[in-house]
Amino acid sequence: MSEELKYGEKAILEAELEPWPNPYPDRDYLIEITFPEFTCLCPRSGYPDFATIKLSYIPDQKIVELKSLKLWLNKFRNRYISHEAATNEIFDALWKTLEPRYLKVIGDFHPRGNVHTVITVERRKNENT
Repeated sequence: MSEELKYGEKAILEAELEPWPNPYPDRDYLIEITFPEFTCLCPRSGYPDFATIKLSYIPDQKIVELKSLKLWLNKFRNRYISHEAATNEIFDALWKTLEPRYLKVIGDFHPRGNVHTVITVERRKNENT
């Protein structure tokens, strides 16, 4: 018997970040988003890693549609990926999709084995890095 994907699993599998027009491109304002139920898998052990992902950005011409962001972040839940790689991949995808004036992504990973990891990636538009 073949088991079909549930509608939520299908939505996550097909998720892409969806940019929307910024309703106020003429001003700087800060958008802060917290995703407290991020999960991925440790590439070494296969154990689940849990994190709170915090996004802060000043949009330019585009903002991110929140449902698309939620579904896209859930794509990580079955991936074997390090804390550093996950945080940087999230940053890169948002930077490329939104082209914001400023973006900061924090991956605050729950302690495992008595180790607490926080990864921060930050950039302003027109910086070289």
